Amino acid sequence: MKLTLIYPDVPFWRAETSRIALFIGGIEFEDLRPSRDAISRMKTDGTFPFGQFPVLQVDGKTLAQTGAIARFCGKLSWLYPENDFAAAKVDEVIDLATDITNKIRPALVEKDAEKGRKMRSELAETVLPHWLGFMETLLEDNGKTDYFVGESLTVADLAGWRLCGWISGGIIDGIPESILDAFPLLIAHQQKISSLPKIVEWIEKNRK
Repeated sequence: MKLTLIYPDVPFWRAETSRIALFIGGIEFEDLRPSRDAISRMKTDGTFPFGQFPVLQVDGKTLAQTGAIARFCGKLSWLYPENDFAAAKVDEVIDLATDITNKIRPALVEKDAEKGRKMRSELAETVLPHWLGFMETLLEDNGKTDYFVGESLTVADLAGWRLCGWISGGIIDGIPESILDAFPLLIAHQQKISSLPKIVEWIEKNRK
């Protein structure tokens, strides 16, 4: 199977979830990180079926949408449960991570500087604490496992880990690095996933 993951080199959680899943599973893939100019061409040449990234090409066929790609890569890497309900719980986390990202996006693309500042302030003070609380509850509901679903690593953990790492990494102007301080289970989850050998290896390989 020939896999090509097309996503620019940006800090969002979206592409990293699938990249890391394939890396953990030992699945060979072409990691294509196009430039801004290349992306503009791809938007008109049919590479992006919905006019946006990420895109995964599988033996010449195209798969779009973040969640679909993450699930596919999770299944290839044995990071996706076979039990139907557990699989749905993984989907729940991936979709929640997408919802949170969509809450953040308008503040990142707002061209009016003052309006953007106010939007990011609202994110930090009310919106993100509200939605991160949902993620905290999912960890609590799964018991003392440090994972979102079951008792072992799934692609849901990669999605949650990357999302929270992005939000709390000091990357987004106006979002404090202390944003997770009110969520001890999310902090423990960040530490747990960050310490896994394959995650450590991935970080070392991609450190800039």
